[in-house]
Amino acid sequence: MSIIISPSLLSVDFLELKTELERLNQIDDLWLHLDIMDAHFVPNLTFGEPVLRNVKSATKHKLDAHLMVTDPDFFADSFKDLGLHNFTFHWEAEVHHDRLIEKLKTMYPSVGISLNPSTPLSVIPNYLLGKVDLVLLMSVNPGFGGQKFIPEVIDKLIELDKIRHENNFKFQIQVDGGINEQNAGYLIQAGANNLVAGNYIFSEPNKDYLSRVNKIR
Repeated sequence: MSIIISPSLLSVDFLELKTELERLNQIDDLWLHLDIMDAHFVPNLTFGEPVLRNVKSATKHKLDAHLMVTDPDFFADSFKDLGLHNFTFHWEAEVHHDRLIEKLKTMYPSVGISLNPSTPLSVIPNYLLGKVDLVLLMSVNPGFGGQKFIPEVIDKLIELDKIRHENNFKFQIQVDGGINEQNAGYLIQAGANNLVAGNYIFSEPNKDYLSRVNKIR
C-alpha cells in the first residue's frame, strides 16, 4: 500500500482557508483530515456542515472525517450529502458497532473505527475488522492539536498490523497525533500506511507544505 498523508485542518489558518487548500491542491496522494468535535466526547468544539461544504468545493483531495462525538449515528445522517470519502467513528462512543458500520457502508465509500490510546485492540472482534476500511489509532488523547506523541501506541500498531496480515484484512492503518519526521519512519515500518499530521505540516514557516509531507512520507 502507498503511504497516504492526511493533513489535519484542525491546525490550518482558517482566516486563509481557501488559500491553504489551494496550496494543498498542489500535492498528490493526500487526504484532508477533518476533526469533528462536539464538546461532549472531547472537551473541544470544532467545525460542522457549513465549513465542510466550503472545504469540499475548494479541494481536489478526499475528505477524511474523524468524528470525536458522542452520537456518531446522528452525524452519519447529517453529513451524508457532503461528499465525504471516509467516516471514522470512535469505538468508545458507540454501543451498536456492527449496526452503525452497516449503516455507514451504505452512505460512505470508506468506513473507519478509531481507538483512544488507552483502549486495547482486543475490544474489536475480528469479524468487525473484516468489515471496516480503516482503523485509526490515536497516538495522543483526542481533543486538541499539538500534543506529544505517546510512544506506547507503536506496540499497538505492530499488533494490529500482525492481525491484518494473519487474516488478510484490507483496512488501512491510520495514526493520528504528534506525527513528525522523527517518528513517521518508525510508524510506517510498524505497519501504518496513513499518517495524520497537523501542526508539523502547517507550522512550516515558508508554507512549503510539500517539503513537510515528503519528510514524513
